[in-house]
Amino acid sequence: MLIIGIAGGAGSGKTTVVSKITSLFAKDEVVVIPQDSYYEDSGHLPLEERQELNFDHPDSIDFKLLVHHLKELRAGHSIRQPIYSYLTCTRSKETLPVDPCHVVIVEGILILSNAELRKQLDIKIYVDADADDRLGRVIFRDLMERGRSVEKVLERYERTVKPMHLQFIEPTKRYADIIIPQGGHNQVAINMVCHTIQRTLNGSS
Repeated sequence: MLIIGIAGGAGSGKTTVVSKITSLFAKDEVVVIPQDSYYEDSGHLPLEERQELNFDHPDSIDFKLLVHHLKELRAGHSIRQPIYSYLTCTRSKETLPVDPCHVVIVEGILILSNAELRKQLDIKIYVDADADDRLGRVIFRDLMERGRSVEKVLERYERTVKPMHLQFIEPTKRYADIIIPQGGHNQVAINMVCHTIQRTLNGSS
């Protein structure tokens, strides 16, 4: 099993990179584990407080459970991945069954910030992008997928997203084995990653 971590700031193009990689392989060869599924459950808080949570701080992630699940997959055991809702800021009572696979991709802004998680990653990738490009993608995503107003998105960007990126996300670039500038537009870098994955799959077959 090859476990790959793909990190980078909000709106850097991580999801695009993941999509381009997974599209080259059969569904039973690659599985994606989103960091976002492992946000701590905040159901005990009032809705107003939940909506003000800082999702860009490492303390917001249940790294202990994520690391445990990766160890279970590597050991050949299936897991029950949490399902997290950004609209309610809570975990669903339902979970998603995930079976062991040749390649596991862990994707999220903070996955390189945790030392125990880094130990589980065979390849560590950081997707880099200009701040202006990331902000544009964050605004579009939050408007379309998370029901936030432009004012709320910009306020949150200045209050948490930008400072958390500078404090906790950007510094993790030094842990990366591969840095992909220009996000999903860098086909050369993506091809290199896919080649590495393909060699691993061929070696295990």
